[in-house]
Amino acid sequence: MTTIVKVRNMGKTYGDGSQALRDVSLDIEEGEIIALLGPNGAGKTTLISALCGITTPTEGTAEIGGHDIVTGYRGARSMVGLVPQEIALEPFEKVMNTVQFSRGLFGKPRDNAVVERVLRQLSLWDKRNARTRELSGGMKRRVLIAKALCHEPRVLFLDEPTAGVDVELRREMWDVVRGLKEQGVTIILTTHYLEEAEAMADRIAVINRGEVLLVEEKAALMRRLGRKSLKIELAEPVDEVPAALEKYALERVEEGHALIYHYDTRGQGTGITRLLQALTREGLTLRDIETRTSSLEEIFVSLVQEDAA
Repeated sequence: MTTIVKVRNMGKTYGDGSQALRDVSLDIEEGEIIALLGPNGAGKTTLISALCGITTPTEGTAEIGGHDIVTGYRGARSMVGLVPQEIALEPFEKVMNTVQFSRGLFGKPRDNAVVERVLRQLSLWDKRNARTRELSGGMKRRVLIAKALCHEPRVLFLDEPTAGVDVELRREMWDVVRGLKEQGVTIILTTHYLEEAEAMADRIAVINRGEVLLVEEKAALMRRLGRKSLKIELAEPVDEVPAALEKYALERVEEGHALIYHYDTRGQGTGITRLLQALTREGLTLRDIETRTSSLEEIFVSLVQEDAA
């Protein structure tokens, strides 16, 4: 795959001395969806703002499609579409005019066919003559995406694109994003919905306190850092975990009706067979067992906590 976004040692320090980005290096491949995760104030929006030309980095360099974001600003910016967190639309303007105006801002000639294609793709064609103030919150977000796509960018930045959107609309937006990827659009997504990143992203980048902690394929990250757990439901509750089972570090839950055993699938053995044998020796009768894998949310929280330690 071709690298379309290259970031090298980027830093951003404000006049008061606060450092929003620290030595950020990142390669983003053409046609992928990468989710940028981090707590509030981690530097996600600052990084996007720098790449989109809204703010200027104080250290390092970055290129988009071979164009330097500072010295080749016009070329870089023409390749980028940005969907910001805030919904900022002219309330009394029609949807069609709003999107056409955004295309003109990039010096693109009027092309009703392109605008129609984008509006149809986002299920907005029927609303083309509606004033934006008449639209629901989910539809307004779609208009923001249409404005970002109307000049046919190759890279799309989505900064919290489904904030404040209900579950049904959020999933519809996921389908829209997947469709854009199928057309070859590179998508950089920031989100607080970990299920969103887990559902859509090809790779995960975790940023905290202005530093990128890791960049890894989602599936590989979940295999590497995800733990599995075994929930053992007991026929009779226990007041405490028997001393003979101490080495298994079992968690007593549900008022003693169940025990939780955590294990790592990367080891030579899970220890489950020995544990079940030990439970039998202690006279504990099993009613049911189930396994589960750590979610991306749990992995993300553990990474941020480790960085803060």
